[in-house]
Amino acid sequence: MNKTEWVTAELALDTKSKLGEGPHWNRGLEQLLFVDIVKGLVHVFQPGTKEHDIHSLDGMPSSVIPIADGGWAVTMQDGVYRYNPQQRELSLVVQIEADLPGNRFNDAKCDPSGRLWAGTMDIGFQDYTGSLYLVEADGRVRTMLSQVGCSNGIAWDERKGAMYYIDTMKPEVCGFRYDAATGEISERRKLLEWPSNAGSPDGMTIDAEGQLWIAHWGGGRVSRWNPDTGELLGELAVPAPNVTSCVFGGAALDELYITTAREGLSASELDAYPLAGGLFVAKPGVTGTASRRFG
Repeated sequence: MNKTEWVTAELALDTKSKLGEGPHWNRGLEQLLFVDIVKGLVHVFQPGTKEHDIHSLDGMPSSVIPIADGGWAVTMQDGVYRYNPQQRELSLVVQIEADLPGNRFNDAKCDPSGRLWAGTMDIGFQDYTGSLYLVEADGRVRTMLSQVGCSNGIAWDERKGAMYYIDTMKPEVCGFRYDAATGEISERRKLLEWPSNAGSPDGMTIDAEGQLWIAHWGGGRVSRWNPDTGELLGELAVPAPNVTSCVFGGAALDELYITTAREGLSASELDAYPLAGGLFVAKPGVTGTASRRFG
């Protein structure tokens, strides 16, 4: 994608999510999982057949990730849960930050070894009370980062031994040296200068070429960046101001699915952007990396 080229994402599903987030491509079943945090919903969408199922949970699910031995791992306000989508039952795996009722979990993903990385944030978006946690398959928890404002996008490049991470409140897109064997991260570094007129960096994914795709909350786009040089490589326009996250999907991983939110928009903005809160898709001309299961 040339830096000057703009491709516009198209509506895939008109969910009108209050806070759409956490897209995960469930390869094999060819389905997209994503959540509406505020409404407490998990959406299951099969683009090939247009089938759409909704699971309503009692709480604020911020991510949903298939577990290797069945079911889904769901981050809720106070920890990680296992969800049985057939019986629609939720059970606690590990409670985290029960002593911080002003926090909730936000973005979460699994690393190349199947460990769950899940971060928290201050619900009021005021204080740096969040943390980034690593959760093992047996429920053991490690605190990897503290004094986080709004824990958001996470991505890994196995070839480089690198992990990339976004704290939206700072706003900061940074990189670490990543040890796949232990999960340890080190050598934190700033990757790029975030544009002051482009909203805030939110969710993120990585393509097969090792380039980062970052959603712009308040910026109406997804941008592509070179993490080695900090260069802006291209942008996708999204007909919704608050773009929250993105993931590659489709049989060839050549479709970029993009979640958005209606939260934070005025009545006049909602009139101007009636598709806000929808799920969008684009074919940006590159292939992505596969979403990973927990465990």
